[in-house]
Amino acid sequence: QVQLVESGGGLVQAGGSLRLSCTASGSILRRRAIGWFRQGPGKEREFVAGINWSSGASIYLDSVKGRFTISRDNDKNTIYLHMNSLKSEDTAVYSCAASPEYVSVTRNIGTYSYWGQGTQVTVSS
Repeated sequence: QVQLVESGGGLVQAGGSLRLSCTASGSILRRRAIGWFRQGPGKEREFVAGINWSSGASIYLDSVKGRFTISRDNDKNTIYLHMNSLKSEDTAVYSCAASPEYVSVTRNIGTYSYWGQGTQVTVSS
């Protein structure tokens, strides 16, 4: 079992930055893929960024490329989402999720088995 806890959300002005954290317990992550997803008001949940813990290979939603960066800290068993140049359309509840072991990172939401509770990000224009 994997337990995930997100933190770091908040209210920020357009053009600002935030760093989200996703800390895992109950299982090591190095054999898993970790994804960040978001769900905006009235929208479906969408993939934002993901990383293979072991290799560090990452993928991104096109609209966040160049603005968001996903990274990991092995010692802290934590995944980060660094968000820069935030826009009002980035407003959403952001959640992290972990795949089963030995699954490569993917944009497919159905791949991920373990979810955090989410953290709200609000970008004011």
